[in-house]
Amino acid sequence: MRHDEIDELVPRWQAGGMAPSLIAALELGKRTARLNLLLETALKAELGELGLTFAEFEVLAALARSPAPRRLKPSELSRSLFITSGGTSNVLQRLTAAGYVERADNPGDARSRWVQLTPEGLRVAATALELAGKAHEELMAGVPEEVLRRAADALREILLVVGRRRVR
Repeated sequence: MRHDEIDELVPRWQAGGMAPSLIAALELGKRTARLNLLLETALKAELGELGLTFAEFEVLAALARSPAPRRLKPSELSRSLFITSGGTSNVLQRLTAAGYVERADNPGDARSRWVQLTPEGLRVAATALELAGKAHEELMAGVPEEVLRRAADALREILLVVGRRRVR
């Protein structure tokens, strides 16, 4: 078996008397955090060229992937992107000021409004999605597709168990 930088930590955890199940959980956490950092770093470099933050990209991507007319409620964006309503509001203000999104009345519910992409927002979102795809492909180059699939499936199983738990 090949080793990575996380494997170097395991002997210390074992020497500290940690249970094997805790060590496995720590390895999982460290590896997912490391992978996330690598992905975000690669993506942020690409997004920076478009003048977008990661959160702005996430909102534009969610809207671009939604059915025409490419609109969602702010609460739907918050839930789907795991962003607080305050964070979503801040991102939407910046994207509105940039001319990428606009608010529209919701005739079905006067208490809420839609957020939808402008034509310029759709153009920027398409460019950002293309750059994000390339960044993911470049980072994952050399990782066999079946390994990626097994990892994605294994993480799904873990999230189905722990994903609904409240975190203090």
